[in-house]
Amino acid sequence: MTDGKITIESYRNVAPPGTVDFIFNLAKNLKGRSMLHVNSTRFGGGVAEMLHRLVPIFKDLGIKTRWDVLEGSELFYKTTKSFHNALQGDRQVITPEMFEEFKIMNTKNASNLSLDADFVVIHDPQPAAFIDHKPDGKKWVWRCHIDISRPQRLVWNFLKGYVSKYDGAIFSLPGFAQKLPIPQFLIYPSIDPLSDKNKELEGSVIDAELEKYGIPRDRPMILQVSRFDKFKDPLGVIEAYKMVKKYNDCILVLAGGGATDDPEGAQVLHDIREIASHDEDIYLLDLPPDANITINALQRSAAIILQKSTKEGFGLTVAEAMWKGKPVIGGAVGGITVQIVYGRTGYTVNSVEGCAYRMRYLLNNPQLAAKIGENGIDYARRNFLVTRHICDYLALMSTMLLKG
Repeated sequence: MTDGKITIESYRNVAPPGTVDFIFNLAKNLKGRSMLHVNSTRFGGGVAEMLHRLVPIFKDLGIKTRWDVLEGSELFYKTTKSFHNALQGDRQVITPEMFEEFKIMNTKNASNLSLDADFVVIHDPQPAAFIDHKPDGKKWVWRCHIDISRPQRLVWNFLKGYVSKYDGAIFSLPGFAQKLPIPQFLIYPSIDPLSDKNKELEGSVIDAELEKYGIPRDRPMILQVSRFDKFKDPLGVIEAYKMVKKYNDCILVLAGGGATDDPEGAQVLHDIREIASHDEDIYLLDLPPDANITINALQRSAAIILQKSTKEGFGLTVAEAMWKGKPVIGGAVGGITVQIVYGRTGYTVNSVEGCAYRMRYLLNNPQLAAKIGENGIDYARRNFLVTRHICDYLALMSTMLLKG
């Protein structure tokens, strides 16, 4: 069993034909094997969200799967957030004390956790130094979920020393790959079509969620769902909305929350709140991590969904929007570019003005917007569902554990 009554069989009628049988075939030689995932937060952000869905499914397939989360000091999280920004190309100052805190917290956590598993996936930079505690004979891969196509070299060279010791590395896009002496793999992230965030909702449930937050239904809703992170460009979204508002009556909803490993979120939220307070048609929702039904209802109610990031590892909200049949406008960066097929499932943009232009174009062409939304459902089904993600992981495990 997975979440409640959901099992891998539950996906037979929603995944592309043959996918569930393919998963069973891939998993049959891995039954009894063990798998461990380690990341830096249990709630908030796409990695935690995916692990909440993937881990129960692996268990359902007979693979003994665990998920552990490291703990850190205030300085550690400040350091890893600076790493995150530096790897995405933002200039950061990292002191020797910060590098040392990173090593200390990794050693402390690796010593306190059980790392006994046949196949270990270490997610993102925070626990990257766990590799120095790898038991003999096991297979470890480092999975990078962020855009490191143009990293600050000081930070990447520091992390590279650890990453090079893994048995492999996984990136979300070919453009994120780096020069490494280990095999590198491409695996897209995924959404779960049966989760609370993505399942079908009754109209009464949608109405109740919008009423709870006082969101009107009398005008088109422009929506962005994301963590309060400067790379999601929430201020750019507001600027684009204000340009559109001069000609098209609409409302803007910015919905999101924070994460325990992101110390910058509170300041970004403060800045958004200050600007949004001057416009009664901007709705700013600081939601708890389990507000999945609310997000689902918002996405199903929106006329257009934005993900106007300036840096983006992948951007699961794009796939979520497409799955709900909505046209998407996203920043022309990172994983957004492999999800949005320009003019077919949405539009990618490079500026505030471009975003405003495409918003008006879709608002003024509702039949085209509906067709683009329809295209998105099929594209998401074939490429970005959790069932495809499970296939990729099982194929990688088979390659690394069963070869030779």
